[in-house]
Amino acid sequence: MAGADPERGRRLMSHYQCGSCHVIPEVQAADGRVGPSLERYARRSYIAGNLPNAPDTLARWIEAPSSLLPGTAMPDMGASTPDARDMAAYLMTLR
Repeated sequence: MAGADPERGRRLMSHYQCGSCHVIPEVQAADGRVGPSLERYARRSYIAGNLPNAPDTLARWIEAPSSLLPGTAMPDMGASTPDARDMAAYLMTLR
């Protein structure tokens, strides 16, 4: 993603407490089991089993999941657009 900072995105995963629900490589205490593991995330074909896994779609998903998939269990964590882009960039490094 042009202009996105994957390292900042990794740090933001802790800030937004993504590890409360997900296992996330290289993120301290990210060992949640409610949501899917995010290990090797970039190899996935779909986000939440429905949406094509593309960086821009992933950023929109992180920012406002229910706008893309009403009724999803993924909560809206209040991520800003720049933060969501950086977190998406980090997840896309996980191969």
